Amino acid sequence: MSLQIVIRSLVSVIVLPGVAAVLIPWLILGPASGPDGAAWVGLLPLGFGLVIFTWCVFEFATRGRGTLAPWDAPRRFVASGPYRLVRNPMYLGVGSVVLGEAILFGSLSLLGYLAALAVIWHLFVILWEEPSLERTFGDEYRSYRESVPRWLPRMP
Repeated sequence: MSLQIVIRSLVSVIVLPGVAAVLIPWLILGPASGPDGAAWVGLLPLGFGLVIFTWCVFEFATRGRGTLAPWDAPRRFVASGPYRLVRNPMYLGVGSVVLGEAILFGSLSLLGYLAALAVIWHLFVILWEEPSLERTFGDEYRSYRESVPRWLPRMP
């Protein structure tokens, strides 16, 4: 993997999910105290989300030769790794991180934010992302769309 794709990937991670999963939750929480008692269970979805998200970024960089950013999207179609099970694992990974943060900090506000993110992501995917992928990758994407679910992972 070239240094250039690593830098492009890092920039896209900071700009997009960095804002959605770090900056905005921090702004919502304000000065929050640390986790209490069973709240540490929030580390499970948070860690799972980080693993899935990182795997997706790696797949985009190595196989697709691009990043998660719409302005620097993969040049080749990516249907490997977590993309074999679900069409939008990156959103699910970021959502899992926010869910983990909500549990860790016992924040209903973060759960509300996650619900808003889910609606925004769904609308973005159906109104812009899927039509764009179909225009770019044609039959390859149409075939993939017919065999892999959008949000609920299919078990192999």
